[in-house]
Amino acid sequence: MDGILVAAALLSAALHAAWNAWVKAAPDPQDAMAAQVIGAGLASAALLAVVPLPPAASLPWLASSTLLNLLILGALVRGYALGGFGFVYPVARAVSPLLVALFATVLVGERLSPTGWAGVALVSGAVAVFASGEALRRPAALVYALAAGALSAAYVLSDAQGARLSPSVLGYGLSLSVLSALACAALLRMRGGRVRAVLRAHRGLATLGAGAAIASYLLILWVWSRGPIALGAALRDTSVVFAGLLAALVLREPLTPRRAGALLLALAGMACLRVA
Repeated sequence: MDGILVAAALLSAALHAAWNAWVKAAPDPQDAMAAQVIGAGLASAALLAVVPLPPAASLPWLASSTLLNLLILGALVRGYALGGFGFVYPVARAVSPLLVALFATVLVGERLSPTGWAGVALVSGAVAVFASGEALRRPAALVYALAAGALSAAYVLSDAQGARLSPSVLGYGLSLSVLSALACAALLRMRGGRVRAVLRAHRGLATLGAGAAIASYLLILWVWSRGPIALGAALRDTSVVFAGLLAALVLREPLTPRRAGALLLALAGMACLRVA
């Protein structure tokens, strides 16, 4: 992959890990996630005035990605409530690379080199080491983490196809952000919450967190529109490295020798993906 694509995917990974850690650290992760999604949608709606809208061919993918995104966020929030961020987030992010690689091979016709498969396997294997020992103690959290990972794989393929059919990656990405915000606001109202109250209670996530989420999403969409889907997805899922560091440095979760070894495996996977 071109160096600029690798750098964009890694920056996307860092931003994605950062806003997820912020959500986990909030007193009410569910409302915090809603504030981030709705805040991102409000900002995206303003930006849509100056970019081309997606064509009709992208609309089915927009609808699919909107639904999948809400299911992923719901699974992550539930998983965070049952297990630590340093366990749930890495499992969810690293389950998807192998599934994306398989889906991209079967459904899109992409072919990975042996080095590419090695990189994807190392990134996914890093999570097996990272989470080993904790999975048995947190079976419910593991279920939600695995569900989020599987849904993420389907989401990646849906988004990549939609972005490739759209003349403007910005237009597609911002449109999806708006649709996700509308759906999230509707769900919030259904469970008795108030959008304004949630946004006020989580101003940081609704502004800075939303900005990080938008930037992360647009960066990876751009990578998928110009490079192999599986490699881009695997590089972004090296956010397990950033998540592990954030969990240890910010959330004060222990960085055990097992987790440190997993981080090294993920870094080795990144190196393979860079030259694949």
